[in-house]
Amino acid sequence: MQPLSLIGGRYLTIVYDYLGGINLIYLAPINIRFTPWREILVEKELKKGTTTLGLVCKDGIVMATEMRATMGNLIGHKTTQKLFRISDNMGLTVAGLVGDAQMLARWLSAEVKLYELKHGNQMSLKAASTLMANIMNGRRYMPFWVQLLLGGTDSEGSHVYSLDAAGGSIPDKFQTTGSGSPFVYGVLEDRFKENMSVAEGKKLGVRALTAAMKRDSASGDGISMCVIDSTGFQKVSDKEIKKLESSLAA
Repeated sequence: MQPLSLIGGRYLTIVYDYLGGINLIYLAPINIRFTPWREILVEKELKKGTTTLGLVCKDGIVMATEMRATMGNLIGHKTTQKLFRISDNMGLTVAGLVGDAQMLARWLSAEVKLYELKHGNQMSLKAASTLMANIMNGRRYMPFWVQLLLGGTDSEGSHVYSLDAAGGSIPDKFQTTGSGSPFVYGVLEDRFKENMSVAEGKKLGVRALTAAMKRDSASGDGISMCVIDSTGFQKVSDKEIKKLESSLAA
């Protein structure tokens, strides 16, 4: 289906025709650059910044994010939720557009719950990551502006998957996303160990996020963390996080 009109400027509006009516209007703060054979949409004023991470430990998963949301050079929010409980055995971290991220978290949570009700058991991490990858790949020409980490435990062990806006799904022992991820990778490459305990993973997660928040202006304002193990999804308390931060500073 070809667009009937393209309106440039600060916002781009694409209107599609459907049986004499309007089928879709897409409004986005982006610039448009024309080539002889395609239209390339280039982000203009929307700025994104986040730091999230996921670690596979011998006895579970550690997932963590910082809590700052930015709008260009403005710090828009200081208590932004970027870590979501999907089910008892599964969590999701988000980086990118807040609206897209929240909607995808609700969508995946609903799909996983429906699966559990229908089949009477938990959805595997591989199945959940494939489902989310297919959802995102279906919108690859008008993508969700997000990068996700899906982590948790199932009958096959502990897993962390990274999902990109085109629907790529890649598992690894540790993952990080967002503008602060280069700083986190520097810490994780140096200090991550195979078969580390959840207690060690929590300390490493705090260390890595603290490094990112010191150098990435789009990351900051505290840490949100969870552990997912055989007992389920457990949020790490602010008091424990403060204690871990203090131990690193000592």
